[in-house]
Amino acid sequence: MLSSLRRNITSFLWALVLGLSVWIAAVTAADPDEVRALPAPVSMDVVGQDPSLVITGDIPKEVRLTIRAPQSVWDQLTTSPDSVRAVLDLSGVKAGEYRLSPQIQIEARPARIITVNPSTIMLTLEPLVSRPLGLQTTLSGQPAIGYQAGDLTLEPQQVLVSGPESRVSLVTRVRVVVNISGIRESIAQDFQVEALDQNNATVDGIAVNPGTVHVSLPVVRQGGFRDMAVKVEVRGYPAPGYRLDSISVFPPVVTVYSSDADLVSRLPGVVETQPLDLDTASNNLNLRVSLVLPTGVSVVGQQTVLIQAGISPVQSSLTLTGQPVEIMGLSDELEAQVSPTTVDVILSGPIPILDTLRPQDVRIMVDVTDLTPGSYQLTPTVQILTSNVDVESVNPGAVEIILASKAKPTPGP
Repeated sequence: MLSSLRRNITSFLWALVLGLSVWIAAVTAADPDEVRALPAPVSMDVVGQDPSLVITGDIPKEVRLTIRAPQSVWDQLTTSPDSVRAVLDLSGVKAGEYRLSPQIQIEARPARIITVNPSTIMLTLEPLVSRPLGLQTTLSGQPAIGYQAGDLTLEPQQVLVSGPESRVSLVTRVRVVVNISGIRESIAQDFQVEALDQNNATVDGIAVNPGTVHVSLPVVRQGGFRDMAVKVEVRGYPAPGYRLDSISVFPPVVTVYSSDADLVSRLPGVVETQPLDLDTASNNLNLRVSLVLPTGVSVVGQQTVLIQAGISPVQSSLTLTGQPVEIMGLSDELEAQVSPTTVDVILSGPIPILDTLRPQDVRIMVDVTDLTPGSYQLTPTVQILTSNVDVESVNPGAVEIILASKAKPTPGP
C-alpha cells in the first residue's frame, strides 16, 4: 500500500508540473514578452540627502531604460509613464566621493529591467558652509567735467556667501563695481554683488545673499562750472522748392567755465551758435561752428559743435489730363479699339522735379499680349521717365479694350 501511495503522489506531481507547463505556454503565447526601450526618459529623484551636505558637479536628471515585459504590461507602461520611477537614495551617505546606482521602481508587473543608462552615477557630497564677508566698492571712470563725487555708502555693507565648502573657500572678496563715467547726477540704485577669487575671477556655484546692494553716491557741481544747452542760430531760407526738415547739434549740452562763479550763474542757461546760413541750400548740411560766449567764459573741451541740418524738397502734386493710352503687345493679326482713348493722372513728388516734368515724360500703357479677340476691362500702367515721382491715381482706373481679327483683303480679278 505504501508503494502504491508513493506512485500516486509521483503521478500527481508530474501531472501538476505538466499542467503548469501547459498553462505557462498558453499564457506566453497569448501575451508574449517583449524587450523594448522605454519611449521617454525617466526623471531621477534624489532622496535622503543630508541637508548639511550639497552635491557638487552635475548629475544626470533622468535615465533611459530597456525593459522586458509582456505586451499587456507594455500597454500600461506607455499609457502611464508615472508608473516607472528612478530614485537615487543618499540616506546615510556622508561627505565624500561615491559611485551609486539608481534604483528603478516599476508598478506594473511582471517586468524586468534589462539595461539602465547610466547604470552608475559619480557624485561628490560636500559640507554646505556659509561665510559673511564685508563688501568692497570699485569706482569706474570719472564724473563729467565740473562735477565731483562725494562719499559712497552701501546698504547692507556685508553679505553672506553660501555653497559647497570647496567653492566658498575660493572666495577672497566680494565687491560692487559702480560706473561713474560722465555722470552729472547723484546715484541711488541697486548694483550686483560679485564674488571673486585671488585672481579676480568670478567664483560660480555659490549663492550670495543679498545678491544686490543699494548704492548711494552724491554728485555735486563744482563752482565756476555750468552745463548749458546749445541753441542753433539759423539765418536765411533754403532754395525755392526746398525746406528745412530737421536740425540737430552735437553735443546738445556743453560745459562752460569761468573763474568768476557769479558770472557763470547769471548766464541764461542756453548758449547760441554762430549763425547757420541756409541761403539757397538744396542739400543736407554738416558743419562745425563755434559758440557765442561772453568774455571770461570758455567751453570746457571741444570748442566747436557739430550741426547737421536736413534739407529736402517740398512735396506737391500734379495732375496731367488727357494722357493718351498706348496699346502694347498687340498681335499683327488683331486690331484694337480703346475707350476712353485718354486718361487723367495725378502724380506726387518734389516740387523742383514736378516743375520740370513734361507730358511726354509720362506714358499710359495697356498690355494685350496673348489676348484673343474679345472685350476686356484692363487696368492701365503708368511709366514715368524720371525718378522720385509717384503715381497717386489714374482716372478712370480701367479702360475697355475690344480686340478683333483684321479683315482679310478680297482678292482681285
